[in-house]
Amino acid sequence: MNAIRPITTTDDTVTLSRADYEALLEELEEARDRATLRQVEADLAAGLTEEIPLDMAVELADGANPVRTWRQYRGLTAGALAEQAGISKAYLSEIESGKKPGSVSVLSRIADILKLDMDDLVPRTAA
Repeated sequence: MNAIRPITTTDDTVTLSRADYEALLEELEEARDRATLRQVEADLAAGLTEEIPLDMAVELADGANPVRTWRQYRGLTAGALAEQAGISKAYLSEIESGKKPGSVSVLSRIADILKLDMDDLVPRTAA
């Protein structure tokens, strides 16, 4: 970045040109982006997060049911997940189709089986 040239200064304020101000904001944004990237890389290395395919991320962002999407990504059949979670296949189908939200205890078991946080299983709704 070029040296910022204050136009005027006092003990408490510095006046900058618009160009210098915008350049400073851009540099701060880039620094935040680099810090975020370093944090994501550290989380990946520590096993605190995982990478998913772009098409899956888009699917989830577009409102696909997260239980079904993650179950399929983990390679489980509906029957296998229902059995491991101690629920009927019909109940799992209702959760995956959005007909029923699923109880907290059931979603907690499903999250454990799929190695996820419960937040990952809550469908995103439009504000």
